[in-house]
Amino acid sequence: MLSVGVTGNIGSGKSTVCSIFQWMGVPIYEADLAVKRLYSQHAGLKKALVSLLGADAYNSKGEFDTAWVRQRVFANDDLRSSLNALVHPIVFEDFANWCKEKEAENYPYIIKEAAILFESGANATVDLVIGVVAPMAVRKQRVLARDNMNEQEFERRVKAQWPQEEWMDRCDYIIQNNGESSLIKQVMEVHHGLMNR
Repeated sequence: MLSVGVTGNIGSGKSTVCSIFQWMGVPIYEADLAVKRLYSQHAGLKKALVSLLGADAYNSKGEFDTAWVRQRVFANDDLRSSLNALVHPIVFEDFANWCKEKEAENYPYIIKEAAILFESGANATVDLVIGVVAPMAVRKQRVLARDNMNEQEFERRVKAQWPQEEWMDRCDYIIQNNGESSLIKQVMEVHHGLMNR
């Protein structure tokens, strides 16, 4: 079973691309959702996060306070690096366990969707990588329209990721999501390529 990473910078449309693959019956491991689950369910991670960030990382109901943590982490590179060092190995392990489950179900390939696939080293956990790219102006317009995010917050998010020009050459496939090329057609072409490997 092939494992395929799908990555793209904020606003690139990687989730839209993954939803097309999912519609075709391909299992998707969403790293962001997995992290949120692990924040609340993984006792060791929870303890480490409180130690790193303080008790305010979790609200009075014991739920991870994403907004509070995001505000602190995106303004502090060292803190973000420390947080990533805690989280990434646990996500890698969770992904490996998920892959074992899917392998038993005889899927030809599965997808791991991760925004910071290369930055986190998660590209080493997959066989191939699909990069979803879009011009910065298009990405910014999408994010500001959908995420209730201001320009300053968008710029902080952009700086926390490698520019797409830095990782495009490392991808096995590139999908252009510029609003002009058909996403479905491109995904189908990649799908056929993966099925014929």
